[in-house]
Amino acid sequence: MSRSAITGQGFLWRWALALIVVLGTFNPTEYSYFNWAMNSEGSLPLKVLVGIVLLIVMVIYLRATWFSIGPLGLILAGAFFAALIWVLVDFGLLALGQGSVLTWITLVILSLILAIGISFSLFRRRISGQVNVDDVET
Repeated sequence: MSRSAITGQGFLWRWALALIVVLGTFNPTEYSYFNWAMNSEGSLPLKVLVGIVLLIVMVIYLRATWFSIGPLGLILAGAFFAALIWVLVDFGLLALGQGSVLTWITLVILSLILAIGISFSLFRRRISGQVNVDDVET
């Protein structure tokens, strides 16, 4: 099997990094880059450096997602997760009465979509045998 084949563990690692980046950038608590950067205390150069690192990783994930699943894939993924939330609310398994609950769910879904996007080319290659033109065999 080639080194570029997707595995469950590989997907979980990609999702974990996406979750760290998304939740590290913004979340409803006071422990996020957004809240730290808006605070007047702290080193401005350090805030800029951390912001640039977060931006670099986010651009990598966004670009990979855009080129692997495309706009239609993004729409379908968003529709799938919206319908899933709707089903969970309809069955009474999820209550959206508080705004922060919906924010947390949205952030986790965003990280899932980014992880799917960055993993999709490997998944497509595994099930179809087709490679992207960006793929380089070593």
